[in-house]
Amino acid sequence: MIPYETKDIRTTVLLGHGASGKTSLIEAMLFKAGATTRLGSVDDGTSVADYDTDAKEKKHTIDSSVLYCNWKGREINVIDTPGYPDFIRDTISSLTVVETALITVSATDGIQVNTRKFWDFASQKGLGKIIVITKLDGENIDFQELLESIKNNFGNSCVPLNLPIGTGHGFNGVVNVYNVPNSLPADVIGDVNSTRSTLIEAIVSDDDALMEKYLDGKEIDKSMLQSCFVKAVTAGHVVPILCCSYKKLLGIEDILDTISNFTPSPLEGIKRVAVDMQKNQEITIDVAKENSFSAFVFKSVIDPFVGKLSYFRVVSGKLDGELSFYNVKNKKTDKVGHIYRIFGKEQKPVSKAIPGDIIAVSKLEDMHISDTICDSRHLVKFPDITFPTPMSSLAVVPKSKGAEKKISESLHKLTEEDRTFKITHDSLTNELIVTGMSGMHLQVMINRLKRRFGIEVETHTPKIPYKETITTNAQSQYKHKKQTGGHGQYGEVHIKIEPLPRGSGFEFVDEIVGGTIPRQYIPAVEKGVREIMGKGILIGHPIVDLRVRLHYGSYHDVDSSEAAFKIAASHAFQEAFHSARPVLIEPIVTIEVTIPSKFMGEITGNLSSHRGHIKGMDTIGDLQIVKAAIPMSSVTNYETELKSMTGGQGSFMMEFSHYDIVPAHLMQSIIAQPHASHAKKE
Repeated sequence: MIPYETKDIRTTVLLGHGASGKTSLIEAMLFKAGATTRLGSVDDGTSVADYDTDAKEKKHTIDSSVLYCNWKGREINVIDTPGYPDFIRDTISSLTVVETALITVSATDGIQVNTRKFWDFASQKGLGKIIVITKLDGENIDFQELLESIKNNFGNSCVPLNLPIGTGHGFNGVVNVYNVPNSLPADVIGDVNSTRSTLIEAIVSDDDALMEKYLDGKEIDKSMLQSCFVKAVTAGHVVPILCCSYKKLLGIEDILDTISNFTPSPLEGIKRVAVDMQKNQEITIDVAKENSFSAFVFKSVIDPFVGKLSYFRVVSGKLDGELSFYNVKNKKTDKVGHIYRIFGKEQKPVSKAIPGDIIAVSKLEDMHISDTICDSRHLVKFPDITFPTPMSSLAVVPKSKGAEKKISESLHKLTEEDRTFKITHDSLTNELIVTGMSGMHLQVMINRLKRRFGIEVETHTPKIPYKETITTNAQSQYKHKKQTGGHGQYGEVHIKIEPLPRGSGFEFVDEIVGGTIPRQYIPAVEKGVREIMGKGILIGHPIVDLRVRLHYGSYHDVDSSEAAFKIAASHAFQEAFHSARPVLIEPIVTIEVTIPSKFMGEITGNLSSHRGHIKGMDTIGDLQIVKAAIPMSSVTNYETELKSMTGGQGSFMMEFSHYDIVPAHLMQSIIAQPHASHAKKE
């Protein structure tokens, strides 16, 4: 392996809408740099990036893939990421460990729904950005129109670094406007000199001395101009636009040159902050191998051969010799036998790691995504990664009896890899629920359950998690009195119930005075109330957001017991509940739908027809973003509906917002359902 230092490392993430050519681009880059001996293909299933079986079957990226190559003395780390929001978790985590983002725009499709989202993600992280226009050899290409679209959507900081020589079947190369060749082909698309002037002006605009030289027509030193270019890209003041065809391997060298020469190393890129655990204050990490070791875990993979692999980015210091580090979260020192550089599905052992390296260790079961590992003498903690809340759910049942424990254990292993995949057990319905970003996401995870662990499951739509509550005050009393042989049963309670604000839960207030109920029986009263609240009364769902005041009662010296007061409390609560105008409350989600403008009317109308309330709209280029609050029960099949309405051009994200009262006419039909089901069974 060629030796390199941190100053030689360039780390970038590939972002772009699905099918915009990210994975094919990285295959071309690796082949051109000599990191692979053949050009991999997504369609043929020979891609080194999309090596997982699911990705090969679907012919698009599902998990991020870490790869690297050496180009003219630079060690380039590239992370290929999914282009669809269904698998956005790896895209989000990859953004935390890079300096630069390559954003692909298909020349045949232009800027699409997720192109804008990924641009915003990269901008929010403060990453330098490069736009790569792919598929210049496609049909019906209007390069100038595409440039205008990019500038309209992303601003005038986007400037061409090269121009295509022809388009479509006639595309046969690029002309670099930073290093203009002596002779120019006749069929260059665009004005080379004018484009160069725009680029140089953008580069020197942040440096007053260089700008003055440029305006005076003086020659600018090449090394100073290059340094200024790197700073402009790092700050986001210049976003180079590059053209390529990965099929023809045209423009690929320019992309590698741009990453090597004009993007920041870890020493020059965004400043990484952490909390100094000893001083409990935020600090900026000094990126140098001479400083204390610190690193950040951003990805986990369950490998069938080597076990669990944990990927981390070295931020400062170095890892060599003893190969041990301290995990801040679990407060343990871990020693490892080997560290690996990752190339797709391959793990290549290395003896050391320096700042900027992306490394993996194996078989550390207690290491998780977002963990910080560091020198035990200098404890720091990097911010956790924030993932979107998954909202698409399925109930799963194993096909074979007795597999309940195994299925739960296996699903938990899958959550280690994917923080947008959750499993829960609904104690009321006794359903095992898996939750993900979409139906496609869940299907991939269920396929992995079968492929990796040999478990087959059946799925169905889970019940909506309604809850029950009250809307007014009420009171009741109940005397439980029963005489049997020997001791009888006696307990009397008087309670008042009142609604609490949404989300408050349950509050029990003991207002007994004068010992009308002895102290030892008060917990039994609360227990009786809590038990019936957990079981529900209207439809068997939990009762929430109310206060119970126990204010009076009576007891018998011989016949009273905890059991008697528990029964009395349960009956008293049920009577009070029915008098307090009970209602069902339902989960409301916030949905954000991104669609081309032409679908705006149909989308807003559809949301409104599903009891949605439009909260806001944004316009970004030709895209519209509609934000609405809508009942979860109305969007259980929204993925299919949106695809049908927009021909697959729309995307959406949902997050839980709050609970709200179900309209009266709907509540009656919901309450009738369990009764109808019970009658049918009888």
